[in-house]
Amino acid sequence: MKHIQSGKYRPYQPIDLPDRTWPSNTITKAPVWCSVDLRDGNQALITPMNLDQKLELFNLLLQLGFKVIEVGFPSASKVEFDFLRTLVDNNMIPDDVTIQVLVQAREHLIERTFEALKGVNHAIVHLYNSTSVAQRKIVFKKEPEEIIALALEGVDLVKKYEAAHRGTIDLEYSPESFTGTELEFAARICNAVTKRWGISANRPVVINLPATVEMSTPNVYADQIEWMSRHLDNREHVLISTHTHNDRGTSVAATELALLAGADRVEGTLLSNGERTGNVDIITLALNLYTQGIDPKLDFSDVNTVLDVVERCTNIETHVRHPYVGELVYTAFSGSHQDAINKGLAYQRAKQSDFWEVPYLPIDPEDVGRTYESIIRINSQSGKGGVAYILEDKFGYHIPKKMQPELGRLVQYVTDKEGRELDPNEIEAIFKENYCDVKGHLELIDFAVHSKTSKDNTVQCTLTYTINAQSVRSEGVGNGPIDACKNALMKHYPNAFTIASYSEHSRGEKSCAQAIAYMHIENSELESFFGVGADTDITYASVKALFSALNRAFS
Repeated sequence: MKHIQSGKYRPYQPIDLPDRTWPSNTITKAPVWCSVDLRDGNQALITPMNLDQKLELFNLLLQLGFKVIEVGFPSASKVEFDFLRTLVDNNMIPDDVTIQVLVQAREHLIERTFEALKGVNHAIVHLYNSTSVAQRKIVFKKEPEEIIALALEGVDLVKKYEAAHRGTIDLEYSPESFTGTELEFAARICNAVTKRWGISANRPVVINLPATVEMSTPNVYADQIEWMSRHLDNREHVLISTHTHNDRGTSVAATELALLAGADRVEGTLLSNGERTGNVDIITLALNLYTQGIDPKLDFSDVNTVLDVVERCTNIETHVRHPYVGELVYTAFSGSHQDAINKGLAYQRAKQSDFWEVPYLPIDPEDVGRTYESIIRINSQSGKGGVAYILEDKFGYHIPKKMQPELGRLVQYVTDKEGRELDPNEIEAIFKENYCDVKGHLELIDFAVHSKTSKDNTVQCTLTYTINAQSVRSEGVGNGPIDACKNALMKHYPNAFTIASYSEHSRGEKSCAQAIAYMHIENSELESFFGVGADTDITYASVKALFSALNRAFS
């Protein structure tokens, strides 16, 4: 980046609030949520939603549990007007849901807005005008008193048309570009608006304090919210609302700190749709609350459906790393991450408490409708734990811990060679090729246990096999089938080895379960080799595992 020209940019001035209290506060409940997907989100689309898309998204918002929905700017276009009339004429607004409409302080626009609202039982009329220093100086060329007069004219017009409306009308006022407005002036205009409206317990007002453009660090926005909360008249009848944009990439943090500072209400969109870098993402905010043990009062238990509807209606794809809902946010490629997740999931299954504590997964994917199937995926960055997890989760193999490093290296060799991610079937194929029924100098023909003596608990067996294509039949006795098999083999087998460890488990449904055996042997140089056997009979599976290990060790 080239050198910044001196004086081109200036740091945002901090707020003089030495006795701020918000840093010590804690969020303990969900705010009042207001979705602005159908208005703010819609006006930011390359191709705005048509009527059918708006209806589909509106129904999704209802299913998610939104009780306040900004349905549009009905005086701005025919589509916006017709959408609201469709909701009203088809009785699609539930009794417990309040719709919100945006309008500027101009009489013909307010008149048109109330035409669209005819028949609505409860609505919020969202009135706004720009108050920032830059807007006053550059766009409107008006003095502060003229800006206040414009806002009050809008309030008077809303009251005029409210008088003829059958239903309840609440007022929301936004000093647009609040973050670029002097706090003293923002308080003056907001207090003038609420006074003119006649604020009371029966006539509360929403004062929306938007970061129309995010201009500072989140702590400064929190200071602004706390300062305004102290300086708004009739504070007990005011709902302070936030409406943050993401120009600096910190809209979520700014909103959360604003809630600490006294905000009561949050306006935002699903998946952060909105102008420029977008509005604050309500999904992220709500699930942040959820992970802190707070009921967000919104239902995101099926995020895949949310993604489908929003992407279809907006024609915007969701980034694979989008918090909580991106395709890869619950997926680990890193070997150390995979190992920790694998152990964490096993610990979660085994412990008695429901408390979620799995490394690298701040939320249980199942809580948002995701499965565990893609939590661990294998590429060149993956390690032994990830491979073991895939084989257990997808295919039911419980790979012994001492075997996992070697298996991980075999898989990594292939990923490095291929330069891509391997799917589970490819991983199982590598496992089988290297460990199961390995061909070599030995071939198992038959194995049978003949007797078990009660006196010393020994087993007698007959082993038939070939060594370098030569057929051999041998008998052996041991303290179990595996020991008897080894003793029978060693009567003619020239290579010395010891059995270091052995494990087994069943795989599959009980009616057609398969026994899986893992054999770990060491040669005379104490080098380790593993073999795996599978059969409906556990004894036969064990012998197969032994022969596979020997073929790997001595071929």
